[in-house]
Amino acid sequence: MLKIGIISDTHGYLSPKVIKHLQNVDEIWHAGDIGSLEVLKALKDLCPSVRIVYGNIDDALIRSETKEFLRFKLDMVEVLITHIAGKPGNYSLPLKKELQQNGAPDILVCGHSHILLVKMDKLSNMLWINPGACGNKGFHKLCTMITFNLDQGTPKNMQVIEWAR
Repeated sequence: MLKIGIISDTHGYLSPKVIKHLQNVDEIWHAGDIGSLEVLKALKDLCPSVRIVYGNIDDALIRSETKEFLRFKLDMVEVLITHIAGKPGNYSLPLKKELQQNGAPDILVCGHSHILLVKMDKLSNMLWINPGACGNKGFHKLCTMITFNLDQGTPKNMQVIEWAR
């Protein structure tokens, strides 16, 4: 069984609360708007397996170390991470092209909206996960992140972690 931590929209700030909840995960998935190379380095120091995509605020240095789309298989589950995805059933144009070219994953992880959303997207039969935002910039009043376990291809024990900004 693997423990996964999902974050997004750090915007250059890695809260001690984020670090606390990512201490014992097997993987960290960051859905973009990292904001600084320091955040990128801190996450890599925290966990041996970090999967990160860039967001719309990320500069050329961060983009040189990350991708717009990151697709991989883990524990029999295909995962796709991107920053801007639109909404379930109403995809952004880049995501729509990605899905047309490579098919829908089992799990889609995205960010950008700063709005927490976990929902089964029936149009593409994928679990849509947006962990909200855990940085200190944006309109959100609560910082949020998600942890869960992958157990033989099944997501289990999903937890939303939230705190006041």
